[in-house]
Amino acid sequence: MRRERLFDGHGRRISDLRVSVTDRCNFRCQYCMPAEGLPWLGRADILTFEEIERLVRLLAEMGVTDVRLTGGEPLVRRDFPRLVSMLAGTEGLRDLSLTTNGYLLERDADALVEAGIRRVNVSIDSLQRDRFFQLTRRDALPRVLRGLEALARHPEVRPIKVNAVAIRGFTEQEALPFAEFARRTEFQVRFIEFMPLDGDRAWTPDAVLTGRELRELIGRVYPLEELPREPSATARVFRFADGRGEIGFIDPVSEPFCADCNRIRLTADGKLRTCLFSLHETDLREPLRSGAGDDELERILRDAVWRKELKHHVGEPGFRQPPRSMSAIGG
Repeated sequence: MRRERLFDGHGRRISDLRVSVTDRCNFRCQYCMPAEGLPWLGRADILTFEEIERLVRLLAEMGVTDVRLTGGEPLVRRDFPRLVSMLAGTEGLRDLSLTTNGYLLERDADALVEAGIRRVNVSIDSLQRDRFFQLTRRDALPRVLRGLEALARHPEVRPIKVNAVAIRGFTEQEALPFAEFARRTEFQVRFIEFMPLDGDRAWTPDAVLTGRELRELIGRVYPLEELPREPSATARVFRFADGRGEIGFIDPVSEPFCADCNRIRLTADGKLRTCLFSLHETDLREPLRSGAGDDELERILRDAVWRKELKHHVGEPGFRQPPRSMSAIGG
């Protein structure tokens, strides 16, 4: 079934959905979660696979073509590949992708590919074991790299991207090793500016190592050439001038890309968020479980999306950090 396309009140067509399948995570990354973790949602609070499938199908009928599955850490959700299989055949869905910390990829790579995953982002903030532990509070780098290689053995999964959060005082030392990693492998490394979504509420503007600074650091050694930006893309992508690989920069703090944002988010407990930094959410779980039909759910979705924020206000006077941290919102 086809429905009228989904637009916000600023004329932006919404075609990208991020779905958090759990708020739980087996890491405790400093930019996301306190060392002791956060209170987890109860099982009954989390959307079932069938509820997620229904919302994805409905949104696909409204023109959503790209779905990314996130967490928390999505691979800790029991029987997660089954959800992938349920969603992979959704009519109108062009792209089904995954963001993971990679810890369970060695175990699950084959099942995920068989279920229908075709693009994966793996979060790796350092290629040095001790520094990886410093940021994630888990001694897991060798296991994550094995998972990355297990995934790379499937040629149908491309591109595979490695995401590193850029934090001043830490990532400067990672820039060249990651550039060299991108040059000698098939993986596209992407640096993501540190955003005010940490559970410790320790973010400050001074902690943001900007994409521009990283490009300058890398470009002094390995000259870069920018590629054309695709509409609604979050990353500015550069290739190395000698043709050996690509590297990307996601700069939501220093160079916001809100003007053509086409994304909405569904939290693990069934709340629709129209911006990563939204202060308000729309509950979809309650109407789902109260017997709402698709037309009623469509009305709720359209009303919420129509009020989508024009932009985030990070760095502006009066900015307020969302009550939820990144792990509870979904990456």
